[in-house]
Amino acid sequence: MAEKKFDYTNIPKEKFRFVNEGEKLHDTKFSDKPIGFFKDAWIRFRKNKASVGATAIIVIILLYAFLTPLITSLTSGYDKTFMDPYYAKKGPRSAFLSNFGIFDGTMSRDFSDKGLIKAIGIGIGAEDFDGRGVSLEEGMASPYQPMKEIGEPKVTYDAAKKEKYIYPGDVEVYLEVGFLYKSIEQAEYHRIVAWQEETGKQVLYPLVAKNEFTFDETDANYWYKTNAKGSPVKVSNTGKVKVIDYEEGMMLEDNYKRDENGDVVYYEYTGGGNFETAQFKVRILYYNYYQFMNGIEPNYLFGTDSQGYDLALRMADGIQLSFLLAIGVSVINFIIGALYGAVEGYYGGALDLVMERISDVLSQVPFMVVATLFQMHLAKKVGVVPSLLFAFVVTGWIGIAYRVRTQFYRFKTQEYVMAARTLGARDRRIIWKHIFPNTLGTLITSVALIIPGTISSESNLSYLGIVNLGNANTTSLGTLLSDAQSVWTNYPHLMIFPAVILSLLMISFNLFGNGLRDAFNPSLRGVED
Repeated sequence: MAEKKFDYTNIPKEKFRFVNEGEKLHDTKFSDKPIGFFKDAWIRFRKNKASVGATAIIVIILLYAFLTPLITSLTSGYDKTFMDPYYAKKGPRSAFLSNFGIFDGTMSRDFSDKGLIKAIGIGIGAEDFDGRGVSLEEGMASPYQPMKEIGEPKVTYDAAKKEKYIYPGDVEVYLEVGFLYKSIEQAEYHRIVAWQEETGKQVLYPLVAKNEFTFDETDANYWYKTNAKGSPVKVSNTGKVKVIDYEEGMMLEDNYKRDENGDVVYYEYTGGGNFETAQFKVRILYYNYYQFMNGIEPNYLFGTDSQGYDLALRMADGIQLSFLLAIGVSVINFIIGALYGAVEGYYGGALDLVMERISDVLSQVPFMVVATLFQMHLAKKVGVVPSLLFAFVVTGWIGIAYRVRTQFYRFKTQEYVMAARTLGARDRRIIWKHIFPNTLGTLITSVALIIPGTISSESNLSYLGIVNLGNANTTSLGTLLSDAQSVWTNYPHLMIFPAVILSLLMISFNLFGNGLRDAFNPSLRGVED
């Protein structure tokens, strides 16, 4: 019996249904638009999160280096050459950040009984500008009081087993400068008086008498009566002298210089002939005198260095120097190394042999010796920075030349090079159009890694004192670290901030170089992660 065949041509459409009914289908789209070499490298570089993060850090540091001097000049009115020796080695202080309890210019320290009274006496003396006498409570409430917090005393014993008290406390280091003696012209004295009346801030304070109650005639902070050991004393009506200890209700007795009427004296004529040139010896509260001279309160974001320069500006100047020097070295070494290595690798033979021996001889010359000799002799003629640049260039190009030579030996026998030569391409075109682009990945990585190497070497040379970059106009991170090495335990900000910036630059440039190496590697072109 013949099998009946089913007629598929007459199936009604009602019998059909969509398998993915109600779903939106997408076809995969493929772009046939060609991607350029650098665009492809950029796409792969963006996928390296560590390199992108390192790039962001480098950009932030560079923005800090180049914008900080401009912002400081606009807001504070001074530049990197501004120095205040009285505020040397002071910690970070920012009017804005101090509201959050950081960068408020305070540091923790232990005080002896005499040291604590001397520090507290600054705030008391700042309120006692007319010699009327000020209590401990008024002095502690003064805005010029450097002692912000005083802890419970700790009992210790000296060599004679005598009991002594040590007071831990937090002191505002900019207010701790306190009072200073200064010689000024009479005209400036009158300008200060006018400024005091205009602002309500006292700059001029009574002079201190020179008598048996003066412990140190050069220290204007000893405005109260002391004995020969510097301990504050009180003199009774009978002439009995009693040592004052730190305690509640303590009252310091002033030792001000007074005229025949018993009024305090604010200046002393020391010489000069007319209104402008007459010299006056005065005693000033330096915190307010700083405002009189500069128009602003002392605010240093990263504190001041060992000489009194703004550390934030000095670091910015050091970063600029390191970065510009490293870029200059990288560009020059790239050009010399690329040309030298390309000629070696392409032509080979006897030429390569001679050029390679020249490179071998130069590579054995110690960089430290070259840098030292250049600083001893060449720096006197062309300057410190140009001579340092020459020292980096003398042998710095050899590594790049070696890499280019190796790449040329690798690629010059490839089929596409032979085809180009067969078609009549000149050597120059083959070198730069066909072979050299294949070396870019290695070269760009090498150049990127020259930058942290140069920064590190320059910092080491300046740290060791071989390169002298410590002047008013120029400095480096290495010089800042060198200046801080003997005092950083007491002033940690001098070491911490430059060290952190230098470390970030080293790490970030290395990660950035690794990202460039992968991005410009021709063997990875078109490969998706």
